[in-house]
Amino acid sequence: MNKAITDGVVLMPPPFEAGLDMWSSQNGTPGSDTYATAGNAGYVPADQDFGGCLEMQKTQTVQRLRYMGETPLLPGCYLRITARVKAVSGALPTVRIAGWAGGAGGVNVATVIQTGPPVALQDFGRVTEISAIVGAGSRNGVDMVWGGQALYGHFGLDLTGANGGILRIDDLVIEDITSVFHRDMMNWVDVRDYGAAGDGVTDDWAAFVAADQAAAGRRILVSRGDFFLGQSLTINNRIQFEGTVTMPADAILSLTRDFDLPTYIDAFGDEVLAFRKAFQALLNNVDHEALDLGGRRIQLRGPIDMAAAVPNRPQFAQRRVIRNGQFFCEENAAWTPEVFTSQASYALSDLFRLTGVGNVANIPVGSLIEGNGVGREVYVRAKDVGTGEITLSAPLFDAAGTQNYTFRRFKYVLDFSGFAQLSRLIISDVEFLCGGRASGIMLSPTGLTFQVKECFFTTPRDRGITSIGLGCQGMLIDRCQFRSNDTGLLAQDRTSIALNANGSDVKLRDNRITQFRHFAVLGGTASIITGNHWYQGDNAPGGVRTGGLILTSSHNRATITGNYIDNCFIEWTNEHNHQPDFGSEYSFSALSVTGNIFQAIDVAPWFRFFVVKPHGTGHFISGLTITGNVFRAIRGDIDRIEAIDTSFADLDFSRMRNILVAGNTFNAVVQGIQNPVTIQHEQNTPAETWVVDGAGPLPFGGRARQVEAVVARGSIRNAANALLFDMPHALSEQGADRNLVHLGWSQAVRGTVGVTMRVDNI
Repeated sequence: MNKAITDGVVLMPPPFEAGLDMWSSQNGTPGSDTYATAGNAGYVPADQDFGGCLEMQKTQTVQRLRYMGETPLLPGCYLRITARVKAVSGALPTVRIAGWAGGAGGVNVATVIQTGPPVALQDFGRVTEISAIVGAGSRNGVDMVWGGQALYGHFGLDLTGANGGILRIDDLVIEDITSVFHRDMMNWVDVRDYGAAGDGVTDDWAAFVAADQAAAGRRILVSRGDFFLGQSLTINNRIQFEGTVTMPADAILSLTRDFDLPTYIDAFGDEVLAFRKAFQALLNNVDHEALDLGGRRIQLRGPIDMAAAVPNRPQFAQRRVIRNGQFFCEENAAWTPEVFTSQASYALSDLFRLTGVGNVANIPVGSLIEGNGVGREVYVRAKDVGTGEITLSAPLFDAAGTQNYTFRRFKYVLDFSGFAQLSRLIISDVEFLCGGRASGIMLSPTGLTFQVKECFFTTPRDRGITSIGLGCQGMLIDRCQFRSNDTGLLAQDRTSIALNANGSDVKLRDNRITQFRHFAVLGGTASIITGNHWYQGDNAPGGVRTGGLILTSSHNRATITGNYIDNCFIEWTNEHNHQPDFGSEYSFSALSVTGNIFQAIDVAPWFRFFVVKPHGTGHFISGLTITGNVFRAIRGDIDRIEAIDTSFADLDFSRMRNILVAGNTFNAVVQGIQNPVTIQHEQNTPAETWVVDGAGPLPFGGRARQVEAVVARGSIRNAANALLFDMPHALSEQGADRNLVHLGWSQAVRGTVGVTMRVDNI
């Protein structure tokens, strides 16, 4: 505010010599009595101190003098009303500046102070100056704070005290003194100048709106104080906070020109509350697609319920970004996981539901479910207290009937589980300093293309990223670092998991993951896992290793390419199938493992890099590509690189098909594998039947199901050393283990042949 606002506006009342009909003995409003015909007042044309002045005798308890004209009180403007008076005779009165505050429609704004400080006259003939300042803002030196409702005033004097005294009053002076509070040509407006009280109780919303409207491109200043805003507010100009604001939880503060976390911290004075309110604004059309944390580190004493921060948005599906900051988890009991044990029933006819759940009201959505026949990373997706039912994130493979389950609810820095659906949210360049106290991110139950990129998950207590439903559909995890809190434990004793997903089309790209129990448990299909390095070793000689990448969909359609798979293995299961025995579905199929580096240090000879673990009978492999990989063991050989875990069932080797294993490199691996494989067989003693053993190089120690070619490597000679030009016939699946090929000749012969055989049918 500056003096230019009142340039051209008439503030000064006319002098008394212009007529006393402009001066009221009441409020100064139209129709009120004037001093024009009053018997106790008259104009004095020549006073030695004042020149022309008004002489008045006090005859009422409160003798009023008000200018009948409406003196405008413009937003942000401060006026000083000054009067010089002297007592002539009689009782000495007390004098004060006073005014009548006029609002819209000519109604008095009765809630504001309408009198200035009183001054008692001490002597006769002494000129005393009385003044008061009136304005919208509550500032030091402002005597009458009229806020934003008062639009004009009828200003003058009040005489109080004993009656009978006569005094003279010089012409009233009203002047704009806004410059006392603000320098001329300032580039900001203060919300106090528009009526903001800043007392933490008065609703200052209208004052903020008025200041924003008046700013016209200038900066808004929220000076010191606690400003209560009773409803949602959008600020369209730049803003600076010296004071703080408070708002109801459902009220939105949209700072369209200063939308970043540091400004919200200045606004609310608490960085956690500021983050919640900034996220609330982000999802409510703040004219920004990203919330910049400004490199700030947010100290957390407990999880952030992200859905509770935006109670008006149970669903959201527009691109939004949270970026550039840190979350630091302080030591606090709020991070302690909740654990419940309840009885429940599971039926194969309702594969995603537990029924008859005891104490269901106390079991939190997002709890990990543990029990007999429950696969890894199965969570409570939803619950119905009325029916006692729980919706599962994945089916259970062997839990039909009634049993006790354990429900373990981890606590997450950012918990999105309260949303019904959340899509296209991106978290970028954020570090989650979990400190072994908290987990990282829990996704919403449903949603598409949630992305986390270039983030650090440092020592999460239990989980890095958790999906409790299909909020991971199309999820992208790019160039992130996951560092386990279990680093000091042996691999088999670790419990933390970097991430899981239940939906399909997940992309895990260029991440680094160290010493979790598992890197990722993926329940969906069509995932792309490329360019990652996950390490799960320990210092134990001949140590146990755990699965790094767990694939739980048998018809997988995943591509695993260009990764560094370090001291762990790929595990392929069907543990999220409620009927794990093979029926009419696709069996283990459509998986490509290409161009990866596999390495293990100081492991037992029985360690394997690739493990298939069927949880039911009758399964087989009908689509697997393992090509161009490097397999290496350090400080000790391993027997081979692949295995079938028969803890629940074996594979049906008679149905194997479409398996390609080629172009791999094996270092410190006793038996490499290949399919198709060409075995050079040298027969030194003439025989009609040659037995060719394919047990070693055929994948999974499987059957020799087909012979694709038999090529003589030199001459074939009979017992008389004569050349033989016959072709042998080949019999596959020979021997007790069906891993032999018999070559039948027309007579006993000797020589060398290359036999190309397959473990599958194409």
